[in-house]
Amino acid sequence: MILVVVEYANGKVSKSTWEMITAARESGREAPVTALVLGSNIAPIAAEVAKAVDQVLVADLPALAQYDPELWSAAVAQIATEGEASLVLIGGSRSGREYSPRVAIKLDAPLLEDVITLKATGETITSQRYTFLARVTETIETTAPIAVVAVKPGVFNPATPRAEAGEQFDVDLNLPTPRLKVTGKTAERSSRISLAEAEIVVSGGRGVGSAEGFTQYVEALADQLGAAVGATRAIVDAGWRPYSEQVGQTGKTVQPKTYIAIGISGAVQHLSGMNKSKTIVAINRDAEAPIFKIADYGIIGDVTQLVPAILIELKK
Repeated sequence: MILVVVEYANGKVSKSTWEMITAARESGREAPVTALVLGSNIAPIAAEVAKAVDQVLVADLPALAQYDPELWSAAVAQIATEGEASLVLIGGSRSGREYSPRVAIKLDAPLLEDVITLKATGETITSQRYTFLARVTETIETTAPIAVVAVKPGVFNPATPRAEAGEQFDVDLNLPTPRLKVTGKTAERSSRISLAEAEIVVSGGRGVGSAEGFTQYVEALADQLGAAVGATRAIVDAGWRPYSEQVGQTGKTVQPKTYIAIGISGAVQHLSGMNKSKTIVAINRDAEAPIFKIADYGIIGDVTQLVPAILIELKK
């Protein structure tokens, strides 16, 4: 089987899960696509994901109520071994990047990270990933009987539901005794869509002038478009925006349908986090700004004049 470990948040299957299912379907490996759902009180999640896979394995246990990399890796490795999986797909999220190497170690399997393409031909599994700030595409092959694949978010198209839902089965797990305990959590509250889920991202750089300018131009345009908000590292370092909004080499990598860069010059560290967006729109007063080299549409001018004019037209 091809095992897909389901990612979910706030009672909803994450976009990354649907993308992994597409990667599994398009891999060329003739095997049933099996989803593994780990957690507690996860029946709705299992029912939702069953619409797109051949079968769903459900580990609904109180011990899995909180994410724990040791428990997750033990559970995935056990199910992969018992089900004789040939591919194990894990999301390239923060948690996925944390426990996927542990799964690979337990299975004595190669780990393919940040995967953007995945093909199986005979006994050979071929994957690709970006490297050197996304300037180079690296091809990796393995002939191992099983491989752990960390799928880069935002690359594959989300899977669509099928006419017939896959069967669901409860599974028993031999979990180790937890060595960590989560004693509290704080979550950032936002009414906006997250960067990972957004089809439109509006980002701002130093060219917006100030924290107030960021609110007046970047946030206002994002609100009007129903978009997520992003920022450059310089903006985050200045304390104008939280790190959760940082796009770039040391922040998030996004690939929305439309990326609007306001007052962003286009340092290579920022470009590596957004240069695979389908359509890039740049607004900058510097005609020589590097951002224009990758932009599909460029507007040269003062942000303080152009963005208000765009907002007026949108409101019409």
